[in-house]
Amino acid sequence: MKFSFLVLLSFFLLIGCDDIQRKPGKIYMPDMAYSRAYESYADHSFLADSGINYNNQPVTGSIARDEELPFHLSKDIAGDTTNYVASKTYKYNDDSSKALDLNEAERLYLINCAICHGAKLDGNGPLYKGGDGPYPAKPATLVGDVKYESMPEGQMYYSVTYGKNLMGSYASQLSKTQRWAVIKFIKSKQVKVGTPTIVSDSTKSIAKK
Repeated sequence: MKFSFLVLLSFFLLIGCDDIQRKPGKIYMPDMAYSRAYESYADHSFLADSGINYNNQPVTGSIARDEELPFHLSKDIAGDTTNYVASKTYKYNDDSSKALDLNEAERLYLINCAICHGAKLDGNGPLYKGGDGPYPAKPATLVGDVKYESMPEGQMYYSVTYGKNLMGSYASQLSKTQRWAVIKFIKSKQVKVGTPTIVSDSTKSIAKK
C-alpha cells in the first residue's frame, strides 16, 4: 500500500514539475493584468487580418513636437527659377527664439564653407588657392562682390538648403537654425566691409573708394 502511494505521489510530482502550462491560472484582478485601454505601441497587425483598416503612423504632413518647420518653398525643377526668385522675400523666423551665436556660426562656416569660399570669405579657399588648387573655377566671393553683398538672406538660405550651380545642398549637414546662423555670420562680415568692390558679371574689377 505504501509502495503504491509513493508511486502515485512520484507520478504527480513529475507531472507538477512539467514546464508546460496546460491550463491558465486564475487572475485575481484581470483588468490590471490585461489592459482594456488602447495601447499605442502594441502590435495591432491582427486588426488588418480582421478587415479593419488601421494605421498608427503620423498624419501625412504633420510636424512632431520640437521638430523644425520645413522650408515652405520646394526646389525648382531644372530650368525653372520660380522658387529661387520667390525666396528673396523669405525672412528668418525662429519661433523658438534661439539665439544666433556668431561665434558658433563662424565655427560652422569654417567647417562647412571655408574650404571653398575661404576663411576670409574671399572665394579663395583651399580647393581653389588662387587657381592652383584642385578646383578650377573660383568659388563665390561672399565679401567684396556686389552680387552676393546684395543677395537677400532668403535667397542665400535657398542656395544652402538645395544647392546652387556647382554648390551642393547642406541641408543634411546643417540644421535650419545652423544654416541661418551661417548666413547671419556672412551678412555680418559683409556689413563690416562696406561697399562691394567687385562686379560679378564683369571680367574686370571695379575699384571704389
